[in-house]
Amino acid sequence: MRVVLCIVFYLAFAKAYAQELHAWIYFTDKPNVTASIASPQSILTQKAIQRKARHGIAIDDRDVPVNQSYVAQIQSQPGITYKTQSKWFNCVHVTGLETDINALASLSFVSSVDFADPTKSAQINNHNKFAQTTMPPLTYGNALNQINMIGLNDLHDLGHTGTGVTIAVTDSGFPNVDTNPAFNQLRNNNGIAGGYDFVAGDNSFYGDHYHGARVLSIMAAHEAGNFEGSAPDAQYYLFRTEDIATETPVELSYWVAAAERADSLGVDVINVSLGYLGFDNPAESLSYTDLDGQTAFISRGANVAFEKGMFVVVSAGNSGASTSHPYISAPADANGAFTVGSVTATEQLSNFSSIGPTFDNRLKPNVVAQGSSTALINENGALVSGSGTSYSAPLISGAVACLIQAYPNLTPLQLKNAIEQSADNYTTPDNQFGYGIPDFGAVFQTLSISQTSDFIFHYYINDRAQLVLDLPEEFPAVTSRLYNLMGQCVWNGKLQDEMPLDLKVYTSGIYILHIDDFKQSVKLGF
Repeated sequence: MRVVLCIVFYLAFAKAYAQELHAWIYFTDKPNVTASIASPQSILTQKAIQRKARHGIAIDDRDVPVNQSYVAQIQSQPGITYKTQSKWFNCVHVTGLETDINALASLSFVSSVDFADPTKSAQINNHNKFAQTTMPPLTYGNALNQINMIGLNDLHDLGHTGTGVTIAVTDSGFPNVDTNPAFNQLRNNNGIAGGYDFVAGDNSFYGDHYHGARVLSIMAAHEAGNFEGSAPDAQYYLFRTEDIATETPVELSYWVAAAERADSLGVDVINVSLGYLGFDNPAESLSYTDLDGQTAFISRGANVAFEKGMFVVVSAGNSGASTSHPYISAPADANGAFTVGSVTATEQLSNFSSIGPTFDNRLKPNVVAQGSSTALINENGALVSGSGTSYSAPLISGAVACLIQAYPNLTPLQLKNAIEQSADNYTTPDNQFGYGIPDFGAVFQTLSISQTSDFIFHYYINDRAQLVLDLPEEFPAVTSRLYNLMGQCVWNGKLQDEMPLDLKVYTSGIYILHIDDFKQSVKLGF
């Protein structure tokens, strides 16, 4: 009897372990693609539509939701546990037995089944992504150092504190953010736009692990005379995508689902103080060869988020002292990720800060900021400090938001290039500091000069019927596009100096004119 029981237990254990296999199920098509793109307000918020129009980003089939009939059929299949879905990649994330997952390939609407690389045998040493040191309360001087180091005080002094800019924080939970006195100003200003718990599948994001609350404080907390976040007047969405109880590939899909939600809500900046490498099932772990910016599902998602017009800030990771894998993790390897490493208060490289290059030999991190003894407000409302690239990333996210407030018409790529060019290691970049410590005050001044000299143009509307441009001499004609507020391009072509564009054919209202040659947009009303 004892032998039989052991066999039964073994079989039950083996089945339970096998059910931990993760896979992405890709679909063949989407419903109503043409109609949805023609009426973008049915699938995107007005803010998202305007952001895309402002940057000249087309609304395409990736913005169209997944066929929920397909999702329901996947959910009803035997042995399959549905986790989440992605409209950008037109797929769902499931777990189950290998045979049950493979059986999904026979469904007529399934184009492919992609396991979380179960054939791998490489063992990856897990690293603690939340590794940090918590210290006694700090003076305000320490908090000021992290702001001054990146020249953010110059932007704040000019009144650019993130007003009108939206940041999505993707993390492990946000306990007490709805009651913590450090966020009183944020709550009173309706700075928390909303949130979602993608792990639990509900709105319980004000809970779980403290990490997200601390990350948020670096951007959004305010205590008069004691602490100021990097973007205290920005608006925030709080998305829980990390489940600290387990480490499995579904967290990659939770993050992509959150990024898609952020895009549809018109988010400008995404803060990702997370990184993924080793999983509970070693066969599903990522390895260094996967860190090429286009293999890991989450890295592919970060690339799409950047393409969609969002500035994606990602912490480099805390494995810099590792002898087996000192490198960055995913999605810090993504082309679309603005990866942030860590330095000390005296601008020395933090020993834990993960390094580059990516497997395909691209420079990482992009920049560094203070991640050692970073001032923050903890979930209990106490002013403390913590260490980790998780804490250098939100300093940069907040600074980017302040820069977007100053220059809302610049694309993420333009901002990225300008920030890197301001950094102190720009002429001699390396895979420890990247381009170095950026100077956001210098970025503002550089952009101010370029905006007022290279790209001067004036426009006016004649008798509410004709648009006329007054262009600089070196630009006798410019390639342009006119968008309505639904994000639809109603005209495109060349506009010549002093040659009017007839507007009588369009319904009166608000329109956005995008000048491709200047990479600028202006709002028109006629």
